[in-house]
Amino acid sequence: MAEVSYIDGPRGRLAYAYTEGELPCIVFLSGYRSDMDGTKAVHLEQWAESQGRAFLRLDYSGHGRSGGVFEDGCIGDWAADAALVIKHVVNGPLILVGSSMGGWIASILSKRLSQTVGFVGIAAAPDFTEEEFWAGFNEVERRQVMEEGHLEMPSLYEDPYWVTKKLIEDGREHLVLSTPLNMPWPVRLLQGTEDEAVARGTALKLLDHIKSDDMRLEFVKGADHRFSSPDCLTLIEDTVTEVAQRA
Repeated sequence: MAEVSYIDGPRGRLAYAYTEGELPCIVFLSGYRSDMDGTKAVHLEQWAESQGRAFLRLDYSGHGRSGGVFEDGCIGDWAADAALVIKHVVNGPLILVGSSMGGWIASILSKRLSQTVGFVGIAAAPDFTEEEFWAGFNEVERRQVMEEGHLEMPSLYEDPYWVTKKLIEDGREHLVLSTPLNMPWPVRLLQGTEDEAVARGTALKLLDHIKSDDMRLEFVKGADHRFSSPDCLTLIEDTVTEVAQRA
């Protein structure tokens, strides 16, 4: 595994691991409350190294090995963190691989990073603070978020966590499904049919919304939100390879 390095960010030190190799650089963007030591990120790093490809994984502030407090962060902060690390490390074309929330952040960065030449979304969750959190709250929960500043939410995988007023309000400033989303490069979307966090309709909505002449959506029957089975990991490898070849 690549050595973990750090740079100073506005909300604390930002951790990243970079593997040198052939460009375009593959940049893995992890999900909400996930980090760069997750199964997909580490697997892809090892695979990229075996292929001689450049690879970058990173932690947003409040996530994993980076500094900062998770509850203080929001989509805009985490997108800015990722952009800061990418600009610091990568000098050349890049392919954004976004898992869950990372798919939203990749969509935001695709508008900011001119060196982007490809996008792979894995159970991509654009606009989830509005489409999933806010839309799923009842009136009592909505008032609690706005008046008390946060709402405690149960987790399928870990301890309960807070959804904050800042997260909701900032998310509305970074919605990507309500504004044009031009991606003039290869785009591949991967989605499990048994995903308990991101509905199939979200993948279809993203497919219809992105403007790209080279775009495909592939459903994997039985795959859940983790999308980390051996077959899913192999599919991610093949998909990234295809995007790199067509970029």
